[in-house]
Amino acid sequence: MATPNERLAASLTELQKLQQDGRRVFRSDELTRVHRARLLQQRFLQEVMRGWLICADPDGRPGDSTPWFASLCEFCARYCETRFGDDWHLGAEQSLMLHAENTVVPTQVLIYSSRGSNNNVSLLFGTSLYDFKEKALPSRTELVMRDDLRLFSLEAGLVRVPPAFFTRSPIEAQVCLSAVRDPSPLLALLLGGGHSVVAGRLAGAFRHIGRGDIADEVVAGMTAATYRVTETNPFNSKAVNAATRNEPAIVGRLRTMWGAARSVVLERFPAPPGLPADPTAYLERIDEIYVSDAYHSLSIEGYRVTPDLIERVRFGGWDPKGNERDRKDANALAARGYWQAFQAVKETVDRILAGGNAAALCEQGLRVWYREMLQPGIAAGAVPVTAMAGYRSGPAYLRTSRYIPPRAESLRDAMEGLFALLREEPEPAVRAVLGHWMIGFIHPFPDGNGRSARFLMNAMLASGGYPWTIIRHEDRATYLESLDRASIDIDLRPFTDFIAERVRCSSSTDSISQLQP
Repeated sequence: MATPNERLAASLTELQKLQQDGRRVFRSDELTRVHRARLLQQRFLQEVMRGWLICADPDGRPGDSTPWFASLCEFCARYCETRFGDDWHLGAEQSLMLHAENTVVPTQVLIYSSRGSNNNVSLLFGTSLYDFKEKALPSRTELVMRDDLRLFSLEAGLVRVPPAFFTRSPIEAQVCLSAVRDPSPLLALLLGGGHSVVAGRLAGAFRHIGRGDIADEVVAGMTAATYRVTETNPFNSKAVNAATRNEPAIVGRLRTMWGAARSVVLERFPAPPGLPADPTAYLERIDEIYVSDAYHSLSIEGYRVTPDLIERVRFGGWDPKGNERDRKDANALAARGYWQAFQAVKETVDRILAGGNAAALCEQGLRVWYREMLQPGIAAGAVPVTAMAGYRSGPAYLRTSRYIPPRAESLRDAMEGLFALLREEPEPAVRAVLGHWMIGFIHPFPDGNGRSARFLMNAMLASGGYPWTIIRHEDRATYLESLDRASIDIDLRPFTDFIAERVRCSSSTDSISQLQP
């Protein structure tokens, strides 16, 4: 008779066969009842709804939404293919959200199909799928495929989207408008459908963001076909996008968000003191609070560190060759990596205080900080050596958050775009707050993104003479919630207020004692 472990191994083998093409979503009938029940009981699978399963993490925390949010896109594609064949597509608004690189998991996915039944299907963690019955199907030429989802093309989405989209989602609207390189496909749809009102709205929208060339082409083309076009501006806010031609969508999104958020920082952050007259004293102050900084930063990331461990690492007591526990202890490896990275960050800050260009120095330094952070784990064999390569090569998911960072294919463009924004930004407070936020938003590395973001923040704070600022472990919930709100709603007020309060606390004379772990 097979042992329980052997029976579980047999079930896992069947699951592995289904996963060979990278799938995470399955119909229940793809596994036998016995295998299905066993894998559900051991939490290798999770039921989405009757008849549908997703892969789960048996070691995950109860209530962890990450497996579901990581699977939602695939679920929608497979579920809709099963019900509707190829007769389905997302709506115009959700199509444009994806074209604009908005990766926030929607609470409700809207599907259109001639086979739809105007029915809402409740899914996990407050999400749902609503299938509209559609009478007039779009032409196949108006649809494109992305991640197995059927979307309206960029141009078709702009023609079909309701006017309210421009006021509800101004950032996404500006990113999509800026991504139009040639007005011909757009004009073909407008002319083919006789959309003179839509043409006037889009012409006004293009002119609003500084693309008068495309606005003129739209009006001229419609007028030549004897349509009367009246331009209207559908936005109710100031344009914040530079409308750069041929710019990747992710870069346009970062630029637009930066433009929308910088005024929030300037309104709510204390004025910069200016570079310190005594850089040596500034650096000595950083050394004084190192133990507190390391304790709080590592604790935020879930490591169990103590001041004694940090001090032992700091003064050479860490011995991975002679001490087996040090070689295997993830907490000790993280503490050593933090110490090495901290020294590299201090070198960058030293050069900033000497008058160096903060953005250029941080661009050079970020990869160095990251490598130093991971080096002890790689040397001990606890971290795969491929992590040293730099940017992640796969998707990233943030525990319990509906926000999903950009695809790996977009990372190089995103990071180049971020450092271009940092170089162009004259205000150190904006560089510090938005730089921190956007490192987390992009999530470029396989590990260490939070620590890298806080290092970047402090280097940029130093460029304005602000003190090195510690984000306390006890404030972790408020800190992460404010970052989540920034990434989901593009509302930087809570995060800016939080960082500004921590800066003011760090400026007080007794701040060191307040931060002792």
